[in-house]
Amino acid sequence: MKISILGANGFIGKHLTDSLSKVYAVKSISLRKEDWASTIADTNVFINLIGKAHDHKGTATENDYYYANVNLVKDIYQVFIRSNANLLIHISSLAALEEFASSKHLLETDDCHPQSFYGKSKRQAEEWLLSQPLSPNKKIIIIRPPMVHGPGDKGNLGLLYKMISKGIPYPLSSFDNFRSFISIDNFSFFVKKIIEKQNSIPSGIYHIADDESVSTKQIIDIIKKSENKNIINLNIPKSLIRTLAKVGDVLRLPLNTKRLSKMTSNLEVSNCKIKTILEIEKLPLTAKEGLQITINAFRQEKKSK
Repeated sequence: MKISILGANGFIGKHLTDSLSKVYAVKSISLRKEDWASTIADTNVFINLIGKAHDHKGTATENDYYYANVNLVKDIYQVFIRSNANLLIHISSLAALEEFASSKHLLETDDCHPQSFYGKSKRQAEEWLLSQPLSPNKKIIIIRPPMVHGPGDKGNLGLLYKMISKGIPYPLSSFDNFRSFISIDNFSFFVKKIIEKQNSIPSGIYHIADDESVSTKQIIDIIKKSENKNIINLNIPKSLIRTLAKVGDVLRLPLNTKRLSKMTSNLEVSNCKIKTILEIEKLPLTAKEGLQITINAFRQEKKSK
């Protein structure tokens, strides 16, 4: 079986390519090449990782997000329907559904409330794909992961690791929140299973995540044990933290109400739908095992510098 990964040069793409290459013939496709469409005519499976993620520098425009996350998806779909491929796996994001908080484990049928350009563009791409005609021999599987982590991850988990490893106390211990994550190993496992059992999974949206949610305090404990750090967590009153966040809104400080909500709210998803359809009883890694692998990778990277 031949698999083409579009956007294989990023953190997720590199790991997914390594994982799938052990079983399949995998080709990395760059849309920067004008003839990219002609190079994947004989592909069996498209995996779309193309897109623009969160803009931490604050320089991206609304058009940047919609071009990368919507317009390019339309181009990929057109190539897919003209190709011999039977399966398009489109990597969306939990942000298409919810970005900040949830009062329960989120389901695929829940109403969507994206708020950022990123989340809104991801949702628009989902809606567009689901509205397009498909021949009986073709399927589109849209997967919504929460935050993906693993060796080489440059996201928020790495920032938290740097803070704790330097001995800086965590200042938000008064908040007790749980969030869904997914390790890159479990992410790759889900994609493999979708490919293996593509005949039994209908087109549509599916949530993928580790089986267990994890609190920020638990992540900090893993980091402290790995670093052998005995750091006291600061239990600053919630009211004071929220006041400081409101000040941050006005003065454009790093801590603002949106960032505080992301750092301290519950955001959990259910992976039951896809596990039931694919007959998955247990994922390769627990949430804590996956986090330990990521933290160990951070440690090795720090030592090598």
